[in-house]
Amino acid sequence: MSNYENRPVPEGINYSQENPLKEFFLLLLAAGGALLVLLLILSLAAQKLAPLVPFSLEEKLVSRYAEQFPAPPESERAQLIENYLQQLAEQLLESQRLPEGLNLKIHYLPSKTVNAFATLGGNVYILDGLLEQMDSENALAMVVAHEIAHIINRDPIVAMGRGLTVSLALASVAGLSNSGAADWLIQQLGLATVMSFTRDQERAADAMALDMLQAHYGNVQGAGRLFAVMSEGGIAPPELLSTHPLSDKRIAAIQAYAQSHPQQGEPYPLPELIQQ
Repeated sequence: MSNYENRPVPEGINYSQENPLKEFFLLLLAAGGALLVLLLILSLAAQKLAPLVPFSLEEKLVSRYAEQFPAPPESERAQLIENYLQQLAEQLLESQRLPEGLNLKIHYLPSKTVNAFATLGGNVYILDGLLEQMDSENALAMVVAHEIAHIINRDPIVAMGRGLTVSLALASVAGLSNSGAADWLIQQLGLATVMSFTRDQERAADAMALDMLQAHYGNVQGAGRLFAVMSEGGIAPPELLSTHPLSDKRIAAIQAYAQSHPQQGEPYPLPELIQQ
């Protein structure tokens, strides 16, 4: 007759021998990786679909969140400068085939910040601080043409579409799925993200702007003025850490363009209105 023994069950047999914190972090890492892949897919999809948005829809979005955009100038001089910039833009556009529905609007802002930017609805803003750094109309025209090129290439809506898609996805994960949260995100992204373009977008805008200058003036003299100012203003960050190509590379590209195209005429002076 066999003897049977009822041995006690070892303690912890139903528990993993691994540290529970380690398992938690592994699960967290896997979830984070899956979220990153999802965001990448959504961002790429938005980048492809955003250019299909009609300009009329952009204009409606701008009117809905008008408070996110700078107010128009009030002084007579500011309005005259804005009219001059609009006329300059229209002259540069004579050589371009514009997308359907585009109503380009150039705005002047009496701010001492050295900047210019393109945003939704065909709006371009030129700041007074930048005007003060320009030494010819050709130099100013390069800035205006560059921002116009961003509009024509649909860079603002692509940037917003990419940023909005990612932000809404993150909001959904966080449980912010109500319309109020979505509206808040749009308000936050409506102006900020459209000023953040990729290096490829910046290069493409430079190339189109040079074509506009060459067609209008017969030369691209003064086109490198802004980038020279940027270089003189301080040490530029490493290119991998910046969405903009480095200024010296952009100046070299302008010089290469000038060498491959006939350069006729001299730079035009700025109107006295701007020199005041």
